[in-house]
Amino acid sequence: MTLKKITIGLFILILSCISWLIFENPTRFEQKFSNTATIVENTIDTIAPKPTKILKDGLPNRYLIEAPFVEQAPEKNWDQPWQDACEEAGLLTVDYFYKNITPSPQDIKQSILDMIDYEKLQKWKIDININQMQQISEKYLGYNSEILINPSVEEIKKYISKNIPIVVPANGKTLYRENKHFKNGGPEYHVVVILGYNDDKSQFTVHDVGTQFGKYFRYSYNLLLEANHNLPESGNKKEIDSGSKEMLILLK
Repeated sequence: MTLKKITIGLFILILSCISWLIFENPTRFEQKFSNTATIVENTIDTIAPKPTKILKDGLPNRYLIEAPFVEQAPEKNWDQPWQDACEEAGLLTVDYFYKNITPSPQDIKQSILDMIDYEKLQKWKIDININQMQQISEKYLGYNSEILINPSVEEIKKYISKNIPIVVPANGKTLYRENKHFKNGGPEYHVVVILGYNDDKSQFTVHDVGTQFGKYFRYSYNLLLEANHNLPESGNKKEIDSGSKEMLILLK
């Protein structure tokens, strides 16, 4: 199949989706169109990816780690503990990637519950900070780990280009500015996993575990760095912007 035929087919698909969405519910058209456009863009990138360039710093201008998508609410149940299971889902995203496992929703559910049982033994609260995530990485999952302090775009790119995902604690209210799939304006404290970057668009590609549309979601470089905050020492999520700018890597 030629690229021209693929492009025509995708164009027809977009038009069909637009017509159906407008007829179905005009008030939901804008959001659904955004979802469709993202899916189509990802499909085009997969079918006909743009050439990768090696920059002066030796890094490719774009890179993507393919990892399983781990939703923090694998059965779409948002009662506790799933409402606050983003930290566990983020760590499991990296764990499953390193182990080359494609988990079922049941696998994810049980793995999250088992990790929460470990946290209860430590007498931790529901929300855990990056130091506690590091302990889980080392003592529970068995990895070496490192906390990146105030990381730059270039430092993040260096790890991603080496197939090392990065776990990012963040202010979900800030993320909401580019991710309208969150409810109630986004969570006060959230975790995403960086899997890729694209210098042409100045965007990171992440698995955002807090929404079913979070697979390979894209946040701009500036916004994700702005959103990055560890849970503050007070443990008060409302003070998230006072938390340090730190990210976590797990190392095999």
